[in-house]
Amino acid sequence: MLIELRIQSFAVIDRLAVRIEPGLNALTGETGAGKSIIVGALALLLGERASSESVRPGADRAVVEGVFDISGRDDVRAVLAEQGVDAEDDILILRREVAAGGRSRAWVNGAASTATLLGELGRRLVDLHGQHEHQTLLRADEQRAILDAFAGSEVLAADVVAAHARVKELTERAAALERRRANARERADVLRHQAIEIEKAALRPGEEAELEAEATRLDHSEELSRLSGTLYHALYAAENSVSARLAELRRTLDHLLRIDPSAEEWRPVLDDALYNLEELGRRMGDYAAGIEHDPQRLDTIRRRQELIFRLKARYGPTLEDVIETGKRARAELDLLDSADLEQSEIARELEAATKTLAERAAKLTKKRAAAAKKLEKAVAAMLPDLGMPGARFAVVLEPLASPGGHGAESVEFRIAVNAGFEPRELARVASGGELSRVMLALKTILADVDRVPTLVFDEIDAGIGGRAANQIAVRLQEVARTHQVFVVTHLAQIAARADHHLLVEKTDVRGTTTTTLRELHGDERITELARLLGGDPESAASRQHAREMLAR
Repeated sequence: MLIELRIQSFAVIDRLAVRIEPGLNALTGETGAGKSIIVGALALLLGERASSESVRPGADRAVVEGVFDISGRDDVRAVLAEQGVDAEDDILILRREVAAGGRSRAWVNGAASTATLLGELGRRLVDLHGQHEHQTLLRADEQRAILDAFAGSEVLAADVVAAHARVKELTERAAALERRRANARERADVLRHQAIEIEKAALRPGEEAELEAEATRLDHSEELSRLSGTLYHALYAAENSVSARLAELRRTLDHLLRIDPSAEEWRPVLDDALYNLEELGRRMGDYAAGIEHDPQRLDTIRRRQELIFRLKARYGPTLEDVIETGKRARAELDLLDSADLEQSEIARELEAATKTLAERAAKLTKKRAAAAKKLEKAVAAMLPDLGMPGARFAVVLEPLASPGGHGAESVEFRIAVNAGFEPRELARVASGGELSRVMLALKTILADVDRVPTLVFDEIDAGIGGRAANQIAVRLQEVARTHQVFVVTHLAQIAARADHHLLVEKTDVRGTTTTTLRELHGDERITELARLLGGDPESAASRQHAREMLAR
């Protein structure tokens, strides 16, 4: 529900903030006061194209901001979550700016956004009907949604969407598999050569480092043997080795400790040194004994390194890249053997998914066809009372070549506003006021199932009066029991039934025209109703008539 609308530097509006209450809100004022400008500002907020002409002269930008209560609207929260936008305390704030240079910017709860997202959120929160391009009833998806809501087939329609998505997914998988198989078939000889060459090499990750280390040892085997032998004899094997000399020193320390036991803590230090040097000496001996003088092995390693270098130059740059290339080549070759089986499995799944889509779409078509006739009759019965006595309303279902994401047919509302004419597309036939009255009829019929909380009607009373005006007022009042309704009107019959009456006035501030808005109460409301009735707002008769209308 729309809680508050704030407008700044938009057309003739300098600064305006209006709180929109639940129920029926009527907006009245003299012709040219700026009533439709307020609706235009709301349309801009809901994603309508921005124009620099909407910026008030002398201002650098126009700003429109709307505050919405989204309690219980999980669908709106889901859209926000997809965009990473938080909605604390069930409050949603949409903001749109239009610079004097023409650039437009948008925000959702303070986060920079796009007019497209504002439009998507706005469609879930506000139905706007009138002269603006944000005319809900002209959208094909809105007409289809209205019919499905009336038919009680929204869950079935969602099932059709899911079934079509599954068919699309499987179709794309089959096409992708076929492309891969065709590519593998064209490259089979190259892939086979790659796979065999790399697999024959039997490469291992990390092998390069191992080969290089072994080659270095073999290439310097004589020097390694000499150095390790020297260490072995000096540390351990020679008669006067470091280990032997430390052993003699340990005996000296033992003698010292017998005289002065308080120096016992030094014994482990010398013991550790003796043990470590003996261990190092023995290991040097083992190392020297294990050194190979194998020119043939070194030659084998060099050839292996050359092979790896060639493979890296061809398939690298790294050894891991070469190994991965071999795996990919083998996988693509295996695809030629397994693709038929996989393609057959996908084909079976696709056949089943297509059948499911067709079955669900057929059920949806049946429900839509039955609901279309009922909706036509329900709207037709209501239009004469809404000032369209000769109008014919039709719901046309056009079969598609094959079921799609929204069923097996397109849904289009058509109307003939004059007797004797065939119904045609709404946009080609109906005026803004007539469209608003058609939507009012639909919203009255769908009051209990329609989820859009706020309805805005501009021009709904264009060219009507008398009984039709009373009937429109009654219908607006009925819809306002389940929705928040905002209506721009010139008729006292409608304004008198409003729960909240707002007056738009044009004033002159320091030589500049500006539009203001305020809620009317008591005698002020009586005065405005008397003016709308066409009489003297100060005459006793007009004011008495206005009081009687309010009392009713």
